[in-house]
Amino acid sequence: MTPATSAPAPRTRRLPLAGVLGLGRPADIWFKPALSVVASVAPPNLLLLALGRLDLAMYTMAGSLCALYAHNRPYAARARVLAWVVLGMVGGLAVSLVAASLTSSAVVLVTVGALLAALQKALCDASRVGPPGNVVLTFITSASLFAPQTLGQVPGHLALAVAAGAWSWLVGMAPGLLRPHGPERRATAGALKAAAAHAATRGTADGHARARAVAAAAVQAAWQSLLAAGDTRTRRGLERLVVRAEVALAAPADTDAEQLRTWARELTGTGPVPQVHDPAAAGELLGVQAELAAPARPLWARLGPLAPIAVRTALGCALAGYASLALGVGRPYWALVTAASLYQANLALTWTRGVQRVVGNLLGVLLFAAVVPLAHLGPAALVLCCLAFNFGAEALIGRNYWLGTVCVTPMALLITEFTGFQEPGLLITERVVDTVVGALVGFLAAVAVTNRRSGDRVEHALSAAERAREHTARLLAEAAPAPTAVESARRALAAALAELRATVDAASGEWWQRALPQERVVRAEQAGHRTLAATVRHQGLRLSGEAEGARP
Repeated sequence: MTPATSAPAPRTRRLPLAGVLGLGRPADIWFKPALSVVASVAPPNLLLLALGRLDLAMYTMAGSLCALYAHNRPYAARARVLAWVVLGMVGGLAVSLVAASLTSSAVVLVTVGALLAALQKALCDASRVGPPGNVVLTFITSASLFAPQTLGQVPGHLALAVAAGAWSWLVGMAPGLLRPHGPERRATAGALKAAAAHAATRGTADGHARARAVAAAAVQAAWQSLLAAGDTRTRRGLERLVVRAEVALAAPADTDAEQLRTWARELTGTGPVPQVHDPAAAGELLGVQAELAAPARPLWARLGPLAPIAVRTALGCALAGYASLALGVGRPYWALVTAASLYQANLALTWTRGVQRVVGNLLGVLLFAAVVPLAHLGPAALVLCCLAFNFGAEALIGRNYWLGTVCVTPMALLITEFTGFQEPGLLITERVVDTVVGALVGFLAAVAVTNRRSGDRVEHALSAAERAREHTARLLAEAAPAPTAVESARRALAAALAELRATVDAASGEWWQRALPQERVVRAEQAGHRTLAATVRHQGLRLSGEAEGARP
């Protein structure tokens, strides 16, 4: 067997340490999730406080925390996503409450929690619901497993969750009254900024490959946002701007980066969408309509590749909970949630999240120790402290996960005191033990369950990108190809290249697998982007910004 056809030997990869705790820039709308969760949590909690029933706050929190989701979705899609999140939250809560009412076996309850965590992880990743993904759902359902419960109480507790979930849906949709196209405008502005950064490299300067990958991901995110929005005049104007970002991605040396930045700045305000006139606009929009008409990939097909991650989650959460029980900790769900929070697309990212989780939790228990005298002044002080930590967690978590968990940890500890004040020293000790146990056992489970499918996914993504490039090249070789066909092929090729890069990045973080075909990946990406540039030249799209492109 020749070296070209022999199977590459498996190899290990070193886990990263540098930059794990580094702080990034805050998100453009960091304050919106933070304010939304406060607006969603405060009314139910204050009402329960007035009624003297803070012991029921865990059930209203289940619905209220749904307000954390879908802030990047256009409002037409956000309405659907939030509704599904509320249904998923209530469904998981129902399973937990029924299980808690039927058995007092901690081992059985931990097992149920681990299976729920794996299901929530798989569904959230497959549907791309996040941030915050599955962690909030797992936190609520696993904690509910250990709440004293009878079957007769379950309907009333679920009703509280449904009512709070309906309120969180209203809170999530309310900003649409002021800026009905805000999410898709922000996504388009992000694509333009990333494309401008790539254009500034002229396609040859240091870091151009990374800038191109970032720009491709931002363009794809913008298209997903626009395709989820309703058919409006605003959306059609934004489509033309995203096409401009695609053009910059294909031919950076011929792009006016400053014009892209100008359009991005105009989109972040409340003014009209910049108008871009182009001879090929009709073909571009027909290509978009063709993509809208294409059937969506079924959910079951997206679940298949996530099987190793789901198995990691189930095994890691179960073993973490059992280890916590063996150590005599009274709240094994903390270890379970810690393990569930670790699992990312690959082992390197899981390791990074584990380090961040441990550091954030340890600092968080110190913060809890500092504020607990204030929280113990009375129930009102307890509720206000929880609201403050809710805001802080969402305001900071975008900078780095560990920074957000510094606020999440004391908030979770304070929530346990809604049924009555407890000994701070015991809470702190149990939380520290569960954090260390959950992180250690959870990571060992990730090491044990290797994701060998990641190499196969790279091969599939490579083949898809090569087929898309060949199809586009054949169209360009025709004497007079239909503009709509060329535009559809161009967008399909751009999507295939973005998927290839994402798949390679995910596979590169697995610690033990066969060597990836890096040379073939590089050749496929280079050839694909050359073909994209050829489609731009063929369509006659003007690559430099037009002086009249943006009008008041």
